[in-house]
Amino acid sequence: MALHDFWFLLIAVLWTGYFFLEGFDFGVGILTKGLARDRTERRVLINTIGPVWDGNEVWLITAAGATFAAFPDWYATLFSGFYLPFLLILVCLIVRGVAFEYRHKRSGERWQRSWEHAIFWCSLLPAFLWGLTFANIVRGVPIGPDKNFSGDLTDLLSPYALLGGLLTLVLFTFHGAVFTALKTVGDIRHRARSYATVLGMTSGVLAVAFLGWTQAESGNGRSLPALVVAVAALAAALVMNHFGREGWAFGLSGAAIVAAFALVFLALFPDVMPSSVNPAWSLTVADSASSPYTLKIMTWVAVPMTPLIIAYQGWTYWVFRKRIGTQHIPAPAAPATTH
Repeated sequence: MALHDFWFLLIAVLWTGYFFLEGFDFGVGILTKGLARDRTERRVLINTIGPVWDGNEVWLITAAGATFAAFPDWYATLFSGFYLPFLLILVCLIVRGVAFEYRHKRSGERWQRSWEHAIFWCSLLPAFLWGLTFANIVRGVPIGPDKNFSGDLTDLLSPYALLGGLLTLVLFTFHGAVFTALKTVGDIRHRARSYATVLGMTSGVLAVAFLGWTQAESGNGRSLPALVVAVAALAAALVMNHFGREGWAFGLSGAAIVAAFALVFLALFPDVMPSSVNPAWSLTVADSASSPYTLKIMTWVAVPMTPLIIAYQGWTYWVFRKRIGTQHIPAPAAPATTH
């Protein structure tokens, strides 16, 4: 395997790992407005991801950094052409992180409600925009002979791209509902399973539509098994959720996300950004990669470090594996009296 092919594979793994982990983060944030009935239940939902959400975002930083170092032309065209969606995602991630940290700093109703709105919207928008972005990447955007994006915002809002955004929004919310059922006890756990049933069936319909469209337009023999796995994993996750096997349901909903993005990258290869104007102007793995020497040095660093980081993060999830419920949330302190 050539080094540029290896780095395309590694970057695909990093992006897919990010969506597997951050997907349920986004889903839990979205569910704070529907599943949670009061402030205590919202605290339960937020506490399920409290120890891990920031670690999940490391995968995004690593994926973007690896893209910049291994495929600078891809990075330049991608981040300039998709400037507005990426800017919105970045702002949402910043505000969302601040909301997690600042929400509990004051007990005022207006203060906490404002940060809870921020958590909801800054989870929903990225969940939609990531799907829209990768749908455009795999289908192709206007790229000229100079490797620059030559379109505008309207080129990113095709029905195909909007369907991709809707799929990731619903699929991540389903993933979050299953994670909530896995991590909670009591009534909220049972309601999370009910939400997961509806969200899972909706995800299945959207997955068949979007992934089938992708396979028909851009797919190949390599990507077809990923389509089958994604749909089968979603169906199996629904069955496991119905029987209360939340661990299996979570693993299978994650497998559906992994398979869906595997299909995207398999359909994309050997391109990294197809041109919708002229296929000859598409960016490929070979012509957008860094020098072989750069890729060699990066490989020597990535091969030992990547398993270590994965093992450390897995240990973190093991430490914080226990379920929580409303009974674990302390009552708010009574306001101090003044004399």
